Amino acid sequence: MKNTFLFLSLVGFQILFSQVYKNSEPFAHTYSIVAKDSITGDMGVAVQSHWFSVGSVVTYGKAGVGVVATQSFVNPAYGPKGLALMAEGLSPNQALSALLANDEGEMYRQVAFLNNKGEVATHTGSSCIEEAGHRQGKYFSVQANMMLNNTVWDAMANAFETTEGTLSERILEALKAAEAEKGDIRGKQSAAILIVKGEATGNSWEDIIMDLRVEDNDNPIAELERLIKIHKAYDFMNRGDLAMEAGNSKKAETLYLNAQKLFPDNLEMKYWYGINLLNNKEFNKAHTLLKSIFEEDKNWKTLTARLVKSKLLLISDSELQTVMQL
Repeated sequence: MKNTFLFLSLVGFQILFSQVYKNSEPFAHTYSIVAKDSITGDMGVAVQSHWFSVGSVVTYGKAGVGVVATQSFVNPAYGPKGLALMAEGLSPNQALSALLANDEGEMYRQVAFLNNKGEVATHTGSSCIEEAGHRQGKYFSVQANMMLNNTVWDAMANAFETTEGTLSERILEALKAAEAEKGDIRGKQSAAILIVKGEATGNSWEDIIMDLRVEDNDNPIAELERLIKIHKAYDFMNRGDLAMEAGNSKKAETLYLNAQKLFPDNLEMKYWYGINLLNNKEFNKAHTLLKSIFEEDKNWKTLTARLVKSKLLLISDSELQTVMQL
């Protein structure tokens, strides 16, 4: 039954899919990683290249299914079609083999698939520009082509395996390790990271955990790291908003403060922390913070009065007047 399923899948797919190498295909030589967090089940793919907007052609992912990195002379079809095959139940190796068998340009491709079980499949074509190679490990694969040195993929793998932390932090360390080995022979320009949930929620807007791109930058990995930090801060903010809507101002205060610690110069994060101080009746502390914000931008004072009407600020009229006079 299993062999029949695979045969029918491949026959049907062959009718729909034929790949031929074309000179017009994106020239995204690069290094990348696909990986799964064994604890949360989240799956991620990240990439860096000396190519504009590399994330738009290399990284693909779908919650509950897997992630794909397709690079070198990129055939973007490996992304959506690979995910579709894995969603049908094919393993990464079966899915990748099916695509390669119908691709006359397979010798130019470098592709990595990972599914929600953490299984991986990787292909480095024989005509990928040196230095090119890949290394697989438990729940991950790293791959690179057109590198200055052939030490890049081993360095990436070692960094991912030895780093502790969240999936995004471990992936970021793998990218940094590639740069430490001099990375792309041409230099650096863009980077991207995409993380999806291991199990689909049924709501597409909840399935993507992180989707960040650096399209054009002198130091894309450093910029990506900055964006990941900001993303984490705003995740605290979003969770704080939910706590605030639920009427749990103490929890919201803690979450907003965590966000503020990560992004201390952001006025909005300071502001919502101040609003929660008011809701928690910590007036003196709130007044000091809000006064400094109002002095920098008076529009935040205007917004404060409006929050009372929306019942997001629960203070008396007399206390509101005090705040308005700060």
